Amino acid sequence: MEQNQPFQIGLSRVEVSERSFLTQVYFWMAMGLALTGFVAAWVAQTPSVMAALMQNTFSMLVLVFIQIGIVMWLSSRIAQLSVMAATVGFSIYATLNGVMFSTIFLVYTGASIALTFMVTAGTFALVSVYGFVTKRNLTSAGSFCAMALIGIILASLVNLFFKSSVLYWILTYAGVAIFIGLTAYDTQQLKQIHRQGFGSQEMTQKIALLGALKLYLDFINLFLLLMRVMGRRK
Repeated sequence: MEQNQPFQIGLSRVEVSERSFLTQVYFWMAMGLALTGFVAAWVAQTPSVMAALMQNTFSMLVLVFIQIGIVMWLSSRIAQLSVMAATVGFSIYATLNGVMFSTIFLVYTGASIALTFMVTAGTFALVSVYGFVTKRNLTSAGSFCAMALIGIILASLVNLFFKSSVLYWILTYAGVAIFIGLTAYDTQQLKQIHRQGFGSQEMTQKIALLGALKLYLDFINLFLLLMRVMGRRK
């Protein structure tokens, strides 16, 4: 028993470190969602801002491209950025996403939005826990989901012209399944990345922010897809 004790102590430290890291990830993810929700609600209740958004399609496209740019910037430059810069970038992204999300308040009832959010949160939590505790390697499943996501994006673009309701619903339910799979995969990946080590506390914080962004995107996309299924239109 005495010979096994150092191993047990070491394993305990690894587990504590993993939980501390994932706590940071989920904290920043939650902060991002809260910021997005606050901004979306504020914009939806500010007629002048909402009118400006709805009347200017170009501004909406600009917001989309800025968001894409921020994600690419954070993903490619995270090692070179300071913690403050990464935090600001993540916060700006969540804020702009809130501006975009404000339009759902014009389409769906507040009650259905709240219900869908709770269902999304519950689903996300269960799947993320599974991704953390499972011993199964989810790499192949994650790769499949990533490729399937590309297919869904392309099919959705094609359906803008054909406007097939059958294809719309097929893509919706397939999308839900894909982002459930990606949530489990991304959670497991974060656990594995942590075990490889980061070299410094600052790098740990930056990777936690990048991990939060990944899980944030999984949550947001799952929520939007579930809104198609559960949302009640006004």
